[in-house]
Amino acid sequence: MQIYQAIILGIVQGLTEFLPISSSAHLNLFPWILGWNQMGKIPESFDVALHIGTLLAILIFFFKDWIQLIAGGYNQVVKKKKTTEGKIFWSLVLATIPGGILSLILSKLSEKIFEKNLDIEMIVIAITLIIMGIVLYIVDKKSKSNIKYEDINLKHSIAIGTSQSIAAAFPGVSRSGITMTVARALGIDRESAARYSFLLATPITAAAIIFDFKNFDFSSISFWIGILTSFIVGICIIKFLLDYLKKGSFKVFAIYRVILGILVIGLGIFKTIL
Repeated sequence: MQIYQAIILGIVQGLTEFLPISSSAHLNLFPWILGWNQMGKIPESFDVALHIGTLLAILIFFFKDWIQLIAGGYNQVVKKKKTTEGKIFWSLVLATIPGGILSLILSKLSEKIFEKNLDIEMIVIAITLIIMGIVLYIVDKKSKSNIKYEDINLKHSIAIGTSQSIAAAFPGVSRSGITMTVARALGIDRESAARYSFLLATPITAAAIIFDFKNFDFSSISFWIGILTSFIVGICIIKFLLDYLKKGSFKVFAIYRVILGILVIGLGIFKTIL
C-alpha cells in the first residue's frame, strides 16, 4: 500500500460510505480500474482503518444526538420516563441485533464466494449498482414523506435495520443505499431517512471494527492516513447530504449508480477482449 493509494482510497471511503452509492463497490472498483494489480483486494487492516475513520465521523457529527439518545434510553428503563430520544434509542438497539447477526453471516458467505474471482465480483457489483439505482429512483419518486425522524417506531426500525444484511450479501448494494431506500418506502422523509441510516450505522460499524481488532496495524503509516482522510471527507459528506436532502432528492445518486454500473460492465468487456 503506497501513500498515494492510501490517500485516494481514504477519500473514496469518505465520499461513498454515507452516500447511497456503495463504498464497498468503489473500494473494489478503484484498484481494479486503476490497474493496482499488485494490491489485489484491499488489505483487511487498511479496510478496518477506513471504517474507523468514517465511524469517528459519525460519532463526532452526531455526538450530541448520541448523548441525548443514551440518556433517553437510560431514563426510559431506570426512571420509567418516556421520551422521543428513549424510544429511538431502544429502536436502534433492537434493530441492530437482527441486522448485525444477518450481516455477519451473509458477509462471510459473500467473501467465500467472491474471494477467488475478482472479475465475477465486478460484474455482480455492476449489476447491483444498476438494480439498486433503479429501485432507489422509483421508491424515492413514488413514496410519500409523511413520517418525521421523531415518528420512527420499532416496526420501521426493524425493517430498516434488517435490510442492512442485503448489502452485506451483495457487494454494490450499499448499506446506506438499502436503508435509505427502505426508509423512503415506509414513508419517512428524505432527511430523516438519511439521519436514521447514519445513526443505525454507528453500532453495527463499531461492532465490526471491534470484531476485526486483530487486523489493526498501528505501525503502518497507511493505516493512519486511511483513518484521517476517510474521517475528514466523511464528516463533510454527512453535513452535505443532510443539507442537500432538505430540498433535493435521491435522483442524482440513482442515476450515478446506473451510469457507473454500465461503465463497469463496458470496462469488464473491454478488459476481456484485451
